[in-house]
Amino acid sequence: MPALKAEEPGQEETMQDGGEVVYEKEHDDGVSPSDLSELLKAGTVDAHDKAENTQFVKDFLKGHIRKELFKLGTVALYFTYSALEEEMDGNRDQPQFAPLYFPEELHRREALAKDLEFFYGENWQAVVQLSEATRKYVDRIHEVGRSEPELLVAHAYTRYMGDLSGGQVLKKVAQRALKLPSTGEGVQFYTFDNISSAKEFKQLYRSRMNDLDLDQETKLRIVEEANRAFGFNMEIFNELERVGKTIKDEVLDGGLPEYDGKGDLSKCPYYAAKTAAGGGSACVCHMAMAVLRHPTGQVIMSACIALLAGVAAWYLM
Repeated sequence: MPALKAEEPGQEETMQDGGEVVYEKEHDDGVSPSDLSELLKAGTVDAHDKAENTQFVKDFLKGHIRKELFKLGTVALYFTYSALEEEMDGNRDQPQFAPLYFPEELHRREALAKDLEFFYGENWQAVVQLSEATRKYVDRIHEVGRSEPELLVAHAYTRYMGDLSGGQVLKKVAQRALKLPSTGEGVQFYTFDNISSAKEFKQLYRSRMNDLDLDQETKLRIVEEANRAFGFNMEIFNELERVGKTIKDEVLDGGLPEYDGKGDLSKCPYYAAKTAAGGGSACVCHMAMAVLRHPTGQVIMSACIALLAGVAAWYLM
């Protein structure tokens, strides 16, 4: 999914074992309020907060993400990064963008293609479609690349810095919530093999931004474009939220999640809601299936069957 959460500059995100997101303050020495990184930090605070508080992102961070929506979010990212990296490649010699061109370290298109193949199979390109909200984002990126390439800084900053910050939290959330393989299939998007330290790379990236030869008016236009990029991301989040309301409870993913025998099932709000709606039969069935999956339950069931068989044999003698 969706990196569906953008960076708040100056903070590092980590996740505690309990799933809580913790922010650790970064220290940037020698920056000036007029530096582009500082202007972006101050100028996108409201947009960042709005994006972070869309229902889709809030649900995602809580681990409430449906696989079908995660897949659609990955599709949106694929088209977005394909457009962004096409325009970055075409403007890699443009002096107001060239210092931020890190294809080996940052480009995400190939990683997203691997994720889509994992989710949709080898024929994924014939299956995925460009959504309306993503199309608007893609069109704007191409427009900027053709006519105002200096504004690509805003789109690259908004996406890649978020991928290296909040995106790493989303990777862990997605793996846990969707039970994805620990080997990384389905979340290759979040893996940066050529960056050994995300914190150090982000500091380098912000330093390169601050060294760009830009006048104050251009810097303010970049901040404005970054807010516009946040807006496009929010439109995609809201679009996914609307789609989610039309999808029944994971009918494409095998129904209710499997109960692993740990914890008190009655305290799970998801199962409690299903019990209230369905008279309890669905949960009873799934609880029984969970018990049967457990080795102890299997032994007990085998013993019961043997006992019943013995009674039946005695009765028929």
